[in-house]
Amino acid sequence: MLYFRSDYVEGCHPAILERLAQTNMEQLPGYGEDRYCESAREKIKAACGTPNADVHFVVGGTQANFICICACLRPYQGVISAESGHINGHETGSVEATGHKVLTLPSADGTIYAEQIEACLKEHFEDHTAEHLVQPAMVYLSHPTETGTLYTKKQLTDIKRVCEKYNIPLFLDGARLGYGLTSEYNDLTLEDIAALCDIFYIGGTKCGAMFGEAIVITNDALKKDFRYIIKQRGALLAKGRLLGIQFDVLFENNLYFDICRPAVTYALRIRRAFEEKGIPMWGNATANQQFVLLTAAQIEHLAKKYNFEHIGKYDENLSVIRFCTSWATQESAVEQLIADIKEM
Repeated sequence: MLYFRSDYVEGCHPAILERLAQTNMEQLPGYGEDRYCESAREKIKAACGTPNADVHFVVGGTQANFICICACLRPYQGVISAESGHINGHETGSVEATGHKVLTLPSADGTIYAEQIEACLKEHFEDHTAEHLVQPAMVYLSHPTETGTLYTKKQLTDIKRVCEKYNIPLFLDGARLGYGLTSEYNDLTLEDIAALCDIFYIGGTKCGAMFGEAIVITNDALKKDFRYIIKQRGALLAKGRLLGIQFDVLFENNLYFDICRPAVTYALRIRRAFEEKGIPMWGNATANQQFVLLTAAQIEHLAKKYNFEHIGKYDENLSVIRFCTSWATQESAVEQLIADIKEM
């Protein structure tokens, strides 16, 4: 059985495993105050072009999301998100569990636009009963989105302009950031994201690490006491060096981007194979996740050899199926899948 279900099923890149083994018996300070964490922070800041940024490490994406959001908001405030945003649909109400409402906007392709966000903010602050309502006070985006689409530099710049107008932070979920930034359709750089976002994170769990996300804070107003929030929410890892070592390796000699790029190339090859066969795609994903519309017979045929994810029914005849590649996907597996698509 060949696996195309998700991008976090493998362990980690061999270079990380080797470094973890090499450093296993070292006695180091805990809670991210060791030399490996510090080295990783410096490499990440250099890659982002933000020497004054704060960098914190947590174990997973859900932790990163609710910690960043609850650290930035007052008790009466909420976060604006696309209806399909990960914090709205896939995190078991973790943001709401911190006391903050997710305020959703409709989205046709997983992205939201500056005009939508401004309309939401304008409507709230012009309402004479606004104090009875949850105040929109933060914007959440992800790159890539849940549907595999990407924000353009212009979109992100326009959204940042609205956030500055209303003095609210812009937060970007980068769980799959490596795949977004290495797509041939992407026009953003890591430096662009650091310049336009007040707070964001660089995903490791889905991008070559055993586990871990690196939170980057560029807005000075959000930096104070951030470690208190991490600790209070159960995310300050005692053996913090396990996170630092992984990001120290990933940001050495461009490894993070070098291992993500092939995954996107493979995913787009799979997409083209379906399209050339005349099988419709769902949406316009341009990173490592691809969504295809298959009949029950086609699903049964491919399921004999491949493990993929059933997203839901599209209509009475078709279902939305996700094929996902990762940094560890083998070209031979992709070629085999493409050959089987051609024979469908």
